[in-house]
Amino acid sequence: VQLVESGGGLVQPGGSLRLSCAASGFTFRRYDMSWYRQPPGKERELVAEITSGGGYIVYADSVKGRFIISRDNAKNTVYLQMNSLKPEDTAVYYCHADERLSPDYSIDYWGKGTLVTVSS
Repeated sequence: VQLVESGGGLVQPGGSLRLSCAASGFTFRRYDMSWYRQPPGKERELVAEITSGGGYIVYADSVKGRFIISRDNAKNTVYLQMNSLKPEDTAVYYCHADERLSPDYSIDYWGKGTLVTVSS
Protein backbone atom coordinates (compact mmCIF):
# COMPACT_ATOMS: atom_id res chain seq x y z
CA VAL A 1 0.00 0.00 0.00
CA GLN A 2 1.28 3.42 -0.92
CA LEU A 3 0.02 6.99 -0.70
CA VAL A 4 2.48 9.35 -2.36
CA GLU A 5 1.95 13.08 -2.00
CA SER A 6 3.43 15.61 -4.40
CA GLY A 7 3.10 19.27 -5.30
CA GLY A 8 4.38 20.91 -2.14
CA GLY A 9 6.94 23.68 -2.11
CA LEU A 10 7.59 27.32 -1.37
CA VAL A 11 4.94 29.84 -2.42
CA GLN A 12 4.35 33.52 -1.67
CA PRO A 13 1.31 34.67 0.30
CA GLY A 14 -1.70 34.89 -1.99
CA GLY A 15 -0.34 32.22 -4.28
CA SER A 16 -1.66 28.79 -5.19
CA LEU A 17 -0.49 25.21 -5.09
CA ARG A 18 -2.08 21.93 -6.13
CA LEU A 19 -1.25 18.86 -4.09
CA SER A 20 -1.73 15.36 -5.48
CA CYS A 21 -1.85 12.03 -3.71
CA ALA A 22 -1.38 8.91 -5.82
CA ALA A 23 -2.71 5.73 -4.25
CA SER A 24 -1.79 2.14 -4.95
CA GLY A 25 -2.14 -1.27 -3.37
CA PHE A 26 -5.76 -0.98 -2.27
CA THR A 27 -9.21 -0.40 -3.78
CA PHE A 28 -9.12 3.37 -3.91
CA ARG A 29 -12.77 3.87 -4.87
CA ARG A 30 -13.95 2.28 -1.60
CA TYR A 31 -12.03 4.70 0.59
CA ASP A 32 -12.89 8.12 1.94
CA MET A 33 -9.90 10.36 1.32
CA SER A 34 -8.65 13.24 3.41
CA TRP A 35 -5.91 15.82 3.61
CA TYR A 36 -4.45 16.60 7.01
CA ARG A 37 -1.72 19.05 7.90
CA GLN A 38 0.71 19.53 10.74
CA PRO A 39 2.07 23.04 11.21
CA PRO A 40 5.47 23.40 12.89
CA GLY A 41 5.18 22.70 16.61
CA LYS A 42 1.48 21.92 16.40
CA GLU A 43 -0.74 18.87 16.21
CA ARG A 44 -2.01 17.32 13.01
CA GLU A 45 -5.39 18.65 11.91
CA LEU A 46 -7.99 17.77 9.31
CA VAL A 47 -8.00 20.07 6.28
CA ALA A 48 -10.57 18.46 3.97
CA GLU A 49 -12.30 15.15 3.41
CA ILE A 50 -14.13 13.64 0.45
CA THR A 51 -16.22 10.48 0.58
CA SER A 52 -15.54 7.46 -1.59
CA GLY A 53 -18.02 8.51 -4.30
CA GLY A 54 -17.23 12.18 -4.01
CA GLY A 55 -20.71 13.08 -2.90
CA TYR A 56 -19.87 14.57 0.48
CA ILE A 57 -17.06 17.01 1.26
CA VAL A 58 -15.98 18.62 4.51
CA TYR A 59 -13.52 21.47 5.01
CA ALA A 60 -11.88 22.94 8.06
CA ASP A 61 -13.22 26.43 8.76
CA SER A 62 -9.73 27.87 8.26
CA VAL A 63 -9.62 26.78 4.59
CA LYS A 64 -13.26 27.12 3.49
CA GLY A 65 -13.56 29.17 0.33
CA ARG A 66 -9.83 28.83 -0.42
CA PHE A 67 -9.13 25.10 -0.75
CA ILE A 68 -10.85 22.53 -2.96
CA ILE A 69 -10.56 18.78 -2.53
CA SER A 70 -11.34 16.46 -5.44
CA ARG A 71 -10.69 12.91 -6.52
CA ASP A 72 -10.33 10.91 -9.70
CA ASN A 73 -11.20 7.29 -9.00
CA ALA A 74 -10.04 6.27 -12.47
CA LYS A 75 -6.56 7.59 -11.67
CA ASN A 76 -6.53 6.55 -7.99
CA THR A 77 -5.64 10.11 -7.09
CA VAL A 78 -6.93 12.76 -4.72
CA TYR A 79 -6.11 16.44 -5.09
CA LEU A 80 -6.05 19.54 -2.95
CA GLN A 81 -6.19 22.85 -4.79
CA MET A 82 -4.97 25.56 -2.43
CA ASN A 83 -5.64 29.19 -3.32
CA SER A 84 -5.05 32.48 -1.54
CA LEU A 85 -2.42 30.84 0.60
CA LYS A 86 -1.47 32.41 3.91
CA PRO A 87 1.65 32.02 6.06
CA GLU A 88 -0.46 30.10 8.57
CA ASP A 89 -1.06 27.43 5.91
CA THR A 90 2.59 26.46 6.27
CA ALA A 91 2.65 22.80 7.27
CA VAL A 92 3.43 19.27 6.23
CA TYR A 93 0.37 18.04 4.34
CA TYR A 94 -0.58 14.38 4.62
CA CYS A 95 -2.87 12.23 2.54
CA HIS A 96 -5.12 9.80 4.42
CA ALA A 97 -7.32 6.93 3.22
CA ASP A 98 -10.05 5.42 5.35
CA GLU A 99 -12.54 2.61 4.79
CA ARG A 100 -15.01 2.30 7.64
CA LEU A 101 -16.14 -1.30 7.79
CA SER A 102 -18.26 -0.93 10.92
CA PRO A 103 -18.98 1.74 13.56
CA ASP A 104 -16.03 0.41 15.55
CA TYR A 105 -13.59 -0.69 12.87
CA SER A 106 -11.89 0.93 9.93
CA ILE A 107 -8.82 0.39 7.80
CA ASP A 108 -6.71 3.44 7.14
CA TYR A 109 -3.44 4.47 5.53
CA TRP A 110 -1.22 7.55 5.66
CA GLY A 111 1.18 9.10 3.21
CA LYS A 112 4.57 10.44 4.27
CA GLY A 113 3.64 14.05 3.68
CA THR A 114 4.69 16.98 1.54
CA LEU A 115 5.91 20.31 2.91
CA VAL A 116 4.11 23.51 1.99
CA THR A 117 5.81 26.75 2.97
CA VAL A 118 4.02 30.06 2.49
CA SER A 119 6.46 32.92 2.85
CA SER A 120 7.62 36.07 1.11
